[in-house]
Amino acid sequence: MSVTFTLNGTPRTIDADPETPLLWVLRDDLKMTGTKFGCGIAQCGACTVHLDGDPIRSCQTLLEDIEGASITTIEGVNGKAAEAVKAAWSELDVPQCGYCQSGQILAATALLTETPKPTDEDIDYAMDGNVCRCATYARIRKAIHVAADKMEA
Repeated sequence: MSVTFTLNGTPRTIDADPETPLLWVLRDDLKMTGTKFGCGIAQCGACTVHLDGDPIRSCQTLLEDIEGASITTIEGVNGKAAEAVKAAWSELDVPQCGYCQSGQILAATALLTETPKPTDEDIDYAMDGNVCRCATYARIRKAIHVAADKMEA
């Protein structure tokens, strides 16, 4: 079966089993390895990508579910919120091992796109389910606040 969608702004058609998880299409078929496999059950957030602007877990999103959709990965995320998040992440040295960071950045970007000046509670809610094994949660929260300030400036 062929599935057509937009990936990071570029139209793509993939011939694969429609029940293949999007994560494996990205990593194995398209060689886009920025999106990580973590748990495989949508509980850790390492595989987070945007589907029409909303964060989703690509390990549990089937290829057949993205027909006609727009997918954004860490390789293609851009815009005011994404640039502010990436700058804040770098400025505050957020990553430790870095494995979860593509999912963290995509979740934070979606949050700031919807809520440009989030509270700590907004951040906790939006980032819930994005696990950081190195426990850099305090730096992640601070970086989101810094990114919000950068967007406002």
